[in-house]
Amino acid sequence: MLSSPPSPARRPEEPGSYFLAADVGGTHARVGLARNVRDQGGACPVELLHREDYVCADWPGLGDILVDFVARLAATPWRDNAPTACVLACPGYVQGDQVVNRNLPWPVVSISQMQAQLGMADLTVMNDFEALAHAVPYVQPAEMRPLMTAQSATGGLAAGPIVVMGPGTGLGCAAILPGSPAPQVLPTEAAHVALAASTPRELDILRVLAGDDLHVPVESALSGPGLLRLYRAISTLRGETPTLQTPADVTASALERRSDAALEALNTFCALLGSFAADLAALYGAQGGILLAGGILPKIEAFLQQSEFRKRFLHKGVLSPFLERVPVHIISHGDLGVLGAACWLEGRAARA
Repeated sequence: MLSSPPSPARRPEEPGSYFLAADVGGTHARVGLARNVRDQGGACPVELLHREDYVCADWPGLGDILVDFVARLAATPWRDNAPTACVLACPGYVQGDQVVNRNLPWPVVSISQMQAQLGMADLTVMNDFEALAHAVPYVQPAEMRPLMTAQSATGGLAAGPIVVMGPGTGLGCAAILPGSPAPQVLPTEAAHVALAASTPRELDILRVLAGDDLHVPVESALSGPGLLRLYRAISTLRGETPTLQTPADVTASALERRSDAALEALNTFCALLGSFAADLAALYGAQGGILLAGGILPKIEAFLQQSEFRKRFLHKGVLSPFLERVPVHIISHGDLGVLGAACWLEGRAARA
């Protein structure tokens, strides 16, 4: 464990203070040590000093990951800088003492248990895409890869609300709304909106996905597990026995043209993603743009560029002229979730 700091511990909002920030997904957890550098005049108010990646399923609990990270700091130059707080960006929502999300590999994620394991009372849980949205002001235009451009966009984005969304183990979404003195970030549970079909084939797929259930959430198709469900549903409709076992298998088979069912599944995935991104743009009036993140997209980026994403994004009747002015970019998730969570924690006092 870390030794005591040589001076009284600072609050995470105070210049020079150190704190933990983590971006926890269904598959991986990225944990970092950050410090407040607002007084140093940089564009970003925090600096990430050290980061470790963890495979969630390899650990008995999230608290164990955090304890291991703190222990590893003993071998870094920051071994004498004890973190004073921790912020966790997680999918799902907080109910009482627990983080509720079926995509996490642990049956129970207890906030009080993690506080006890770390010996740290100041531990906050926030939505993972809410954290990602807090990092958007510090994403450079060169780090955005355009999927659809708009004449009104400058530096990659245009003026107005922005939606950050993306498929991974689940489907995340947050909105960035213009405000004063700073934009406001709105976390959402848009992944649980009902999936909508736009073609007869998609209606058939939706019937297979639904079974006896009246509600099929968007996440059932637009996520890693969702891609696998699409493949299995399409195989059923083709009268074939599905043989691929993982989302990665489906992606690889589609990209290499080894399976017609997998190729149709990936095409359907991209088309549904375009439709849903347009729905969110309409819902939030996202004139500023749509930013696509998530673990799946970098692997299929070239395929997505040539897919029906654009056609389906613009296929919204009278809203098409509005959507033509909405830029859409892909951004690499990377450290953005950790950075955004750290920025949120650093700015907590100002928001309060």
